[in-house]
Amino acid sequence: MTITAVTLVVLGVVLLVVGAECLVRGASRFASMLGVSPLIIGLTIVAFGTSAPELAVSIRAAFGGQADLALGNVVGSNICNVLLILGASSLVAPLVVAQQLVRLDVPIMIGVSGLMLLFGLDGMISSSDGVILFVGGVVYTLFLLVQSRREKDQGVQDEYAQEYGPRPYSWRQAVINICLSIVGVIVLVFGSQLLVKGAVDIATAMGASALVIGLTIVAIGTSLPELATSMVASFRGERDIAVGNVVGSNIFNILVVLGATSAISPDGIQISSAALSFDIPVMVAVSVMCFPIFFSGNLVSRGEGALLLSYYVAYTLYLFLDVTNHGSSQTLGSVLKFVIVPLTAIALSLMTWQSQRARQSRPSRREP
Repeated sequence: MTITAVTLVVLGVVLLVVGAECLVRGASRFASMLGVSPLIIGLTIVAFGTSAPELAVSIRAAFGGQADLALGNVVGSNICNVLLILGASSLVAPLVVAQQLVRLDVPIMIGVSGLMLLFGLDGMISSSDGVILFVGGVVYTLFLLVQSRREKDQGVQDEYAQEYGPRPYSWRQAVINICLSIVGVIVLVFGSQLLVKGAVDIATAMGASALVIGLTIVAIGTSLPELATSMVASFRGERDIAVGNVVGSNIFNILVVLGATSAISPDGIQISSAALSFDIPVMVAVSVMCFPIFFSGNLVSRGEGALLLSYYVAYTLYLFLDVTNHGSSQTLGSVLKFVIVPLTAIALSLMTWQSQRARQSRPSRREP
């Protein structure tokens, strides 16, 4: 591993974070002219802006013949978003979950994760699969924006004002924000070039596969904007931005990032047997896990956050042991798949059942 490769990765990550910040700030403030609500901002503008590094890196990797890196970036980022980012953010302060996320957006996240697994069963995400995913992303975004235009809740509008400040009605401010967004995109593209080159060099020097590098180094690097956004939103007590950013980013990563990458890639995105048998099912599992956690009290507690973080540590440890061909990697993988996951599913199902019973019993308590 050369110092040059590490420098390229670090510099690339820094540029990705800076570029995403410029894009999020410019696009969010410009969207305020349309009266978009905070939750929709988190699910669309902020989510797309913080997913822009994944898009830039995946497209660059696909055209550079590094399909495994592109796939690992999307899958690893989605796993990182739920386990690491939601876990860390909820440790700062318990995260309140909006009802729309439970009713609509989390089921969509679970659905598109399952659709990705279904598309990949033949060993690749073809160009036609990519077009379907991308069109789904466009439809989802338009639906959210139309829905947001109907938002009349003054409390929601006040929350937006607290988060983003006064709405910039002047054309001068609008132009500034558009220019800021364009600068963000340019910086993102340049940063992605450096990160991909450095990551490929590191993978070659370590003897690790591009898939593993994408699942770890690149995934964490491109997820830093989501981490920064959610941590800051959690610290400020913003009820919608922190969670909406994670859910929206995961949806965008599959529909827009993977969709666009596979649609324009000459040969689509090939999926290795390792990704199909372990990593993609893990991504689907953590998406499913969000529903009972969010549904139980509409809150991500500190205890649940600690659980999510512990799973991310275990998953990363498994990848490290697998790369180093350590004998215990298979044992850990079996424990994760056949012990930890089933026990977690049972526990979360019980939480959901208890929460549902509590909701149903509330009206009866008010009766005389």
